[in-house]
Amino acid sequence: MIIAIPTEGDQGIEEKVSEHFGRCNTYTLIDDKGNLLQVIPNTSSHKGGKDLPPEFLQTHHINVLLCKGLGPRALASCKRLQIAVYVCSANTVKEMIEKWKNQTLSLATIDDTCKDHCL
Repeated sequence: MIIAIPTEGDQGIEEKVSEHFGRCNTYTLIDDKGNLLQVIPNTSSHKGGKDLPPEFLQTHHINVLLCKGLGPRALASCKRLQIAVYVCSANTVKEMIEKWKNQTLSLATIDDTCKDHCL
């Protein structure tokens, strides 16, 4: 299982979590035990690339997205691509991993999406 966390930079477990998943600078990839796999630059369409963020994650075989926020269309796309999404508040990758390990997160619903995004 590969988990993606949208991040600001390339500092791995200590990196700051980005506020919105599609516009992050990097994605920190971890395994289901919380071990760092790699940090990849966000080259999705929001950063000048060709794929939308969920499709970009799919090309990296992501199974789970842990993020602070995303829009309703992104959530729907992740569901369509079978990427499980969990929205939670955490400042660093390390904090987000702890919440994941403690199983205190619930699958995201439309109620968890950013309200300033349109369907």
